[in-house]
Amino acid sequence: MLTMRGSRSVPSKSAGRAGRGGPRAERGGPRAGRRGPRRFTRRDTVVLGVLLGIPVLLEAVIVWGPTLASIGLSFTSWDGIGDIHWVGGKNYESLVDNYPAFWPAVRHNLLWIAFLGLVATPFGLLLAVLIDRGVRFSRFYQSVLYMPVVLSLAVVGFMAQLLLGTDQGVINTALGNESDPIDWLGNSDLNIWMMMIAASWRHTGYVMILYLAGLKSVDPALKEAAAIDGANTRQTFFRVVFPTLRPVNVIVGVITVIEALRAFDIVYAVNKGRNGLELLSVLITDNIIGEASRIGFGSAIAVVLLTVSLGFIVTFLVQELRGARDR
Repeated sequence: MLTMRGSRSVPSKSAGRAGRGGPRAERGGPRAGRRGPRRFTRRDTVVLGVLLGIPVLLEAVIVWGPTLASIGLSFTSWDGIGDIHWVGGKNYESLVDNYPAFWPAVRHNLLWIAFLGLVATPFGLLLAVLIDRGVRFSRFYQSVLYMPVVLSLAVVGFMAQLLLGTDQGVINTALGNESDPIDWLGNSDLNIWMMMIAASWRHTGYVMILYLAGLKSVDPALKEAAAIDGANTRQTFFRVVFPTLRPVNVIVGVITVIEALRAFDIVYAVNKGRNGLELLSVLITDNIIGEASRIGFGSAIAVVLLTVSLGFIVTFLVQELRGARDR
């Protein structure tokens, strides 16, 4: 409504409020400049599709494709050239009953997991704790202990041959056994332990770095509170610090199982995985790529290895996630 004052028309207060949106706008109604959620343009959709699609496609082609193909081929008889013949579960029956190298390989893989999990991993944790306390030359120790991680297991195997060989090996020379050297790599009762020690040398540095990163992220206030409550160093670590490392424990546990089950390079470099060094990974290679070229039979061994690894990893992850949920 307009009121006449002289020759000018002046808008009334009610008209001014109406022009600004009325009482609702004054009481906090939607602002004119407020924007809703941003909508993706066609270009954004294409970019997201490419960034997500390429990794998913590579994962499907490189990982899941060969995995599913191995599972299917494990029920067939195929030499890689001729026709594929369906044999059902005969490959698995022959693997269990008529393949002498199978059960020793299974035992060696389980022994490998136990050794890395119960010896190498705790030792890597111990080194991480000692370095985290701020010992002198800690940077030097980190570099020296981590250096084996950059080496492949094949190189570690060649180094083990130089150290443990019977022909001018460093260990036999240091022990004075040049005339009657100990066959560290040829004796089937000793070589598996020597190879596990050599693999642990590499695995320990990896575990140390992971735990060291986890220890650096622990809140110092937790340690101070434990010290105020009268806890000593050992109690503070096992009751306060170590429980906070649960995410790191999950990563280290999975890596340990994977490292133990995929061990191939080191034993193949020493004696091609024979004479006491049989592993499932070596049997897979011998049957698929070897002279026999039994791809179906080798795929059955690969499925067994996959089942064993998934059994350990899934069980470990379920226990850790269940414990984290109950906290």
